[in-house]
Amino acid sequence: MAVNSDRSNPTKQDIEEGTIFLPKFDAAGLIPAVVLDAKDRQPLVVAYMNQDAIHQTISTGRVTFWSRSRNKLWTKGETSGHFLHLSEFWVDCDQDALVVLAEPVGPTCHTGRRSCFYRRLEDNTLVKVNT
Repeated sequence: MAVNSDRSNPTKQDIEEGTIFLPKFDAAGLIPAVVLDAKDRQPLVVAYMNQDAIHQTISTGRVTFWSRSRNKLWTKGETSGHFLHLSEFWVDCDQDALVVLAEPVGPTCHTGRRSCFYRRLEDNTLVKVNT
């Protein structure tokens, strides 16, 4: 089967089986990114990236997101020093979500915790774990 190399009109085959990175951004130009600790795969944070954030992350090695509340790029750790150093990028089958494996320097959550995921839902109640 021939591979379509036209990035402006990719086929389903190009997206699902091809080797060209063709991220599917939403209407706001964003794609969700789940960040996991590169060593133990613990979820650290979920945020959004746009094309510039992806490019900056790859070029600097520091994980960068698009802040929807601030309407600007932000590199995790730019004010706290608690950077996320890129280890790997993973892309799902239809290229509309990313998993970023990163090495955290210090806590990831703005609450000072290692992860933003420090509560588990049990019987409709949040129970703190990983504090």
